[in-house]
Amino acid sequence: MAKQFDVAVIGAGAAGMMCAAVAAQGGKRVVLIDHADKLAEKIRISGGGRCNFTNINAGPQNFLSDNPHFCKSALSRYTPQDFLALVKKHRIGYHEKHKGQLFCNESAEQIIQMLKDECAAADVHWRMPCKVESIARGDDGAFVLRTDSGDIDVASVVVASGGLSIPKIGASDFAYRLAEQFALRMVEPRPALVPLTFDDAAWAPFAPLSGIALEVEVTTGTLKGKNPSGARFREDLLFTHRGLSGPAILQISSFWQPGTPIVVNLLPEMDVAQTLIEGKGGIKKQLDNVLSQWLPVRLVEGLLAATGLAADARLADLTDAALRKLGAAVNQWSIVPSGSEGYRKAEVTRGGIDTRDLSQQTMMAAKVPGLYFIGEAVDVTGWLGGYNFQWAWASGVAAGLALR
Repeated sequence: MAKQFDVAVIGAGAAGMMCAAVAAQGGKRVVLIDHADKLAEKIRISGGGRCNFTNINAGPQNFLSDNPHFCKSALSRYTPQDFLALVKKHRIGYHEKHKGQLFCNESAEQIIQMLKDECAAADVHWRMPCKVESIARGDDGAFVLRTDSGDIDVASVVVASGGLSIPKIGASDFAYRLAEQFALRMVEPRPALVPLTFDDAAWAPFAPLSGIALEVEVTTGTLKGKNPSGARFREDLLFTHRGLSGPAILQISSFWQPGTPIVVNLLPEMDVAQTLIEGKGGIKKQLDNVLSQWLPVRLVEGLLAATGLAADARLADLTDAALRKLGAAVNQWSIVPSGSEGYRKAEVTRGGIDTRDLSQQTMMAAKVPGLYFIGEAVDVTGWLGGYNFQWAWASGVAAGLALR
C-alpha cells in the first residue's frame, strides 16, 4: 500500500527543509525525502563550516537569471531580516563579516539543527536515505512517487534537489530530468562561483605565482547600454597553479562567457602609468624596486617578464611609451580563460528550470499544477556572500505558504 501525504519535498537541503517546515506548519502532511546518508552537506561545508546563511543587503540586483524579475516576489516576501528573526528565535549567535555577510559564531550545524527543529515542531515525516526512482501523475492530478522505500501518494511535489555543483556531496540532475519529463523548459546549466583556468602554455609564466593573493578589481562583459551583460567586482584574487581563484574570480565567473576576456586591475587605487611617468625625474630606483612598493615581489617579476622589461632597468631611463605599456599590464591585465574548474569546485549551478514556466508567487509549474521547483534547481543564481542561501529560504517559504 502506498503511503499518503499531502506534500512530498524532494531534497532535504536549505530550500527543502525550509519549505517542508512552512507547509507542515500550515497543517499539511509533509514527507521530506533525500537520497543522501548525511543531511544538508552543502550547509555544513559552507562558509568554512560556519555557514554564511544570508546577506543583509540581499535584493533582486544580486541575482542572475534569464528572467531577472522573477526573483523579486519571493525575495520581497521573505527578507534577510525574516531569516534573522528565525536565527534569533533559536538563539544562534552570529556576526557580520565582509559586505553584509552573516555567519554563525560557532558552527553551520546550528543552522541544520534549527531547520530540523522547525520540521520536527510541525511533524514533518522523513525518508532518508531514500531514492526517488520515478514520479507519475494520475488522471486525478495526484502524484505517485516510486522510491526504494516503497510508493508514496501525494497531492503536490516540491523539487528542491539542487543543481550539479559539488557532485562528491550528492549533487544530481534529478530536477532537470523531471523538468524534461513534464515538458518544462531549461536554461542551460553551467558551473558558477567557480575558479577559472587557463591553457597550460599560456599560464606557464604565472604558475609560479601560485599562492599570491591581493585585492583587485575585475571586469567582464558589457557594463553599459540597454542590456548590460557584464559585471565588475572589487574583491580578493588568488593565483593558483591552474589559474585564478578567490572571491573576485568566483564572483566574475558567474558572468564570464567562454571565449571572452576578463580584465583585472591589480592596483585599483592607482593610475600606474601616470604615477611612474610623473616619478621618472625624482626616482632613481630600479623598476622592480619601485613596483615592489605596491605589489608582491613575485608578481612584479612575472609582470616585468610578460612585458619584456628588465627588472634592473632604472625608471628614469625608460620611455613614457614603455611605462604606459607596463601601466596597462597592471591596471588593465586582459586575459582569456580557457575554462573553469567545473562542477567539482563550483559553489552553485547557474541556469536550471526556466522560471518563465513557473509562478513567481508560488514557484509552481504553470503547466503542471501541484509540481513546484525551488532553490538552486531553478534559473536564479546569487552572488557570492550568502545570497544563494537567501534565495533558498525565500523560494522555500514562497512554495511552503502556497501549499497551505
